[in-house]
Amino acid sequence: MIKIGLLILGGILGLGLGLELLLRLGLGLGNPPLYVADETMGYRLAPHQRLRRFGNRIDINGYSLRNGPIAPQPDPGTLRLLLLGDSIVNGGWWTDQAQILSARLAQDLATHLPQPPEVLNASANSWGPRNQLAYVQRFGLLGAQGLVWVLNTDDLFGGEPSSLGVGRDRNYPDRRPPAALWELYRRYLRPLPLDPLLRDRPPETGDVVGKNLAALTQLHHMTQTAGIPLVLALTPLRRELAQESGSRPYELEARQRLTQWVDSSGVPFVDLLPRFNGEPDPLTLYRDHIHLSPQGDRLLSQTLAHQVALILP
Repeated sequence: MIKIGLLILGGILGLGLGLELLLRLGLGLGNPPLYVADETMGYRLAPHQRLRRFGNRIDINGYSLRNGPIAPQPDPGTLRLLLLGDSIVNGGWWTDQAQILSARLAQDLATHLPQPPEVLNASANSWGPRNQLAYVQRFGLLGAQGLVWVLNTDDLFGGEPSSLGVGRDRNYPDRRPPAALWELYRRYLRPLPLDPLLRDRPPETGDVVGKNLAALTQLHHMTQTAGIPLVLALTPLRRELAQESGSRPYELEARQRLTQWVDSSGVPFVDLLPRFNGEPDPLTLYRDHIHLSPQGDRLLSQTLAHQVALILP
């Protein structure tokens, strides 16, 4: 009986080990992208990460950019652009490193330029304008000769930077889980309940849209001081499309305020809503209510490349 019990136990342990290796090596579970708290940005991707998640490669360098290692300044003759945004720019775990927006933009710009540019990807999930401004205030423009800032409609309502979710929200882990099986169970099969500090956190009060427009003004001043051009783009939520319900009244008001800011600042601006509505089947441009599909990324990249090429010296 003891021998049989040991055989059964060994079989269970072997099965568990095999499943652990399958989840870890096949899906990348047990090795999620990690975040670090930051007193001004709220949070950013932890530096020096290289991993695979659900088959997609993710590289994070020492500047918390979704890029491989870079020099502090570009090589002579190399055009460096800084691309700033949230999960739409970052691409998340669902986009391979070779297909993220910055990689696509570099490829599309290569058709306009004598040599391919270097496009840095400064982004993180759910970053708003104030997180993004804080990134540039912390790390600088990194020698970029141009800045491309991609917002979506929700970003106009983005809250004050906070590190509260780091290590508390399962989407912002600050350490590796003990095992891939543990992550499968606790993140996907039976997720832990939301931390009360996050659940009960009161929303920001006051003119949130105005605060985010002020962040745009600050970063615009930084690019003017550095003598580099700034291009601003706005992607819509899927429900803002003409085939869906269209923008809600508070979104229309925020969009109007952004348009007024653009008119007064003179910043080149690309509103993707008319462009998306002009497509034969705009719903195929989305993978969910906010994030773009590969077709949407391609259209966004091509549109940005055309606009950027117009303003480069």
